[in-house]
Amino acid sequence: MRRFTDDTLVIASHNPGKLVEIADLMTPLGITVKSAGDLNVPEPAETEDSYEGNAILKATHSMKCTGLPALADDSGLAVEALYGAPGIYSARWAGPAKDFRVAMAKIEDALGLIEGQTGETPDRTAKFVCALALAWPDGHVEVVEGTVEGRLVWPPRGDKGFGYDPMFVPEGHEETFGEVSQDWKHSVSHRANAFQKLMDGVFGDRDG
Repeated sequence: MRRFTDDTLVIASHNPGKLVEIADLMTPLGITVKSAGDLNVPEPAETEDSYEGNAILKATHSMKCTGLPALADDSGLAVEALYGAPGIYSARWAGPAKDFRVAMAKIEDALGLIEGQTGETPDRTAKFVCALALAWPDGHVEVVEGTVEGRLVWPPRGDKGFGYDPMFVPEGHEETFGEVSQDWKHSVSHRANAFQKLMDGVFGDRDG
């Protein structure tokens, strides 16, 4: 993997929760982090059919708009009983208002429909998936993917985190991502998992 030697990196996201998480993960590296929103980069349409494809699309878009290296995340919740949905459409399930209370209710309604149709308790196994793409101005791109396995609970618990965090309990634990500290979440999340791969392969030689 190519080593990152620049001093500035654009985070190609307009999602405040993602920006905080990624910026926190970047803090030890001594890199100046700027968001796409701060640089007036418009959000591109996510037209790809995979996490990796959308991450590359967003990173490349911000890189071309700013002339700076750009890091993009594409992530989602994949529910076993829903055949991997909402998946890459996780944000769309929250609607135009990006209300994830609505999105979480849609998932619970879908699981309830399965139970009503089959008479059996649906599989509540789920995983978060994150693809990170880092694009350089010369067109080079590195991509990694991370996951965290877990299960869904209802009703949602906790007001920390963002997105589907309040209904997701990571494997081996009892608290949702909405109940735990962000520092702890950073140590086990899908985004942290992917970021560690970038740390090992791209940022590993930096002193911070």
